[in-house]
Amino acid sequence: MCQLVESLKLKDGMIRNLDYHQKRMNAAMAELFPKAEKIELRNEISIPECCRSGIYKVRVSYDQTIKQIDFDSYSYRNILSLKVVHHESVDYHLKFNDRQILQELYAQRGNCDDIIIIKHGWVSDSFAANLLFYDGEKWFTPTTPLLKGTKRQFLLEHGFISEMEIREEDIRNFQKVGLVNAMIDFDEMPVVPINQIF
Repeated sequence: MCQLVESLKLKDGMIRNLDYHQKRMNAAMAELFPKAEKIELRNEISIPECCRSGIYKVRVSYDQTIKQIDFDSYSYRNILSLKVVHHESVDYHLKFNDRQILQELYAQRGNCDDIIIIKHGWVSDSFAANLLFYDGEKWFTPTTPLLKGTKRQFLLEHGFISEMEIREEDIRNFQKVGLVNAMIDFDEMPVVPINQIF
């Protein structure tokens, strides 16, 4: 049975966006394990004393029950360029531990730092982040992500970004693209100029 994972940001002893991770976990379990007992993340995660300062990624692996919780020190990747790659059947609507297909796509990046995945002509995500596109006035995120990330949902609900249908040929209409995920906040995300997308 494939395990799922929630990756949460722990900053200075506080878990960020916990309610959004709980909601996504609930939805995943309702789809795959409808008879399983609900898991309450806030009751399962005990923060070690050594992780109460700084930034850590908390990886919660689970299926019908919690299987493992890991705390890893986190550092941001430098992303200056993106490579467009295509796959017509990639499915990552649930956050599985098994990311083999995404690893294979990431391996196609060549000399670029990350990828933009195109599925049936529509823009989806990068290797490990949701994409945001800036038109000079506002930020937009594709309506066709592979995974509806918790930070993406937070930004949508709080009006920082809006959804838009974005096809591959539309990319050039924007000025820059940002990458966000549970670990990367809106005000600290890597931003890549459109001319650095290949």
